[in-house]
Amino acid sequence: MQNVEIEMFKTIRPRKIRLDASTLCQLRCPCCSTAARKIEPAIGFGCLKFKDFKKLLDENRYLKEIELSNYGEIFLNPELDSIIKYAYEKKVRLLAENGVNFNTVADQMLEMLVAYRFRLLLISIDGASHQTYQQYRVNGNFAMVIKNIRKLNNYKSLHDSDYPRLIWQFVIFGHNEHEIPLAKKMAQDFGMRFILKLSWDRHFSPIKNLDFVKKESGLPVSDCEADQVMQGAEYGASFCRMLWEEPQINWDGKILGCCCNHWRQFDGNAFTDGLVPALNSESITYARAMLQGLKPLREDIPCATCDLYLERAKANQWLKRGVNMTAFRVKSRLRKLIHYALDQ
Repeated sequence: MQNVEIEMFKTIRPRKIRLDASTLCQLRCPCCSTAARKIEPAIGFGCLKFKDFKKLLDENRYLKEIELSNYGEIFLNPELDSIIKYAYEKKVRLLAENGVNFNTVADQMLEMLVAYRFRLLLISIDGASHQTYQQYRVNGNFAMVIKNIRKLNNYKSLHDSDYPRLIWQFVIFGHNEHEIPLAKKMAQDFGMRFILKLSWDRHFSPIKNLDFVKKESGLPVSDCEADQVMQGAEYGASFCRMLWEEPQINWDGKILGCCCNHWRQFDGNAFTDGLVPALNSESITYARAMLQGLKPLREDIPCATCDLYLERAKANQWLKRGVNMTAFRVKSRLRKLIHYALDQ
């Protein structure tokens, strides 16, 4: 019991954090919380300021990696150029693995991504033609996205660089499933990994040809299969572990804990209170104990209304954390099955 108590109150000082560069987005995707303005009350709409980013890096020199994308489009941040340059100077790796739409990117920014070795861009392209793409990526321009990818690859050749590495993410719908083979071929031609992802909302444009999609993707595409995986406590483990391994911070320093939380913040602010104190506040420490089944549900904790936590509590499947939990960075096998099924 003593080891459990020590572990529960161990200071969290992660080498990787998630820091939303922007919660603004120019697209209006039908199933998106940002487009529906659901994030506005707790998160708000805005951009990470360079002065806050610089202060964060200067005060926390142990940081080695930062994920910049979450609820918005990072390229709408007017100070992104300074952020990328300073991270490079401080030897901090930057990624946008959660996703970008890549519709609005200046040529200067495209070259900076290469010159300052931005590590990874996951680009959301749900189709292989504009007619198909724009049905979900409302206000998006397929031709512009492809043009920006070509330009970026030209800069990579010019600088003889492998970075940023590129991923083509294709969310499967009934209206775009027929273009999966063509999109896969286009991604291969551009030197991009191609991954297929199930939509969270299967009421919007549901899959039509289940056998074809299952063959192309290897994903659990029937309702019963998908529900079993996507609502299971084990699937949610990778998100819940973010509170230890790569905690989510809002553009204004609010502590969100994980990338799913857009309804309530934890105590503290990474910019005004300091990163380590904010990541070890009473409320987020209590949340970590809740996720391990060591403390009962408390209504003021963001996890209390999260479907993933409620499923975990219902199944009595609590996170099991070892002594070296802050260094333990493994993603759920089931999350990989859904998000990273194709690595080509």
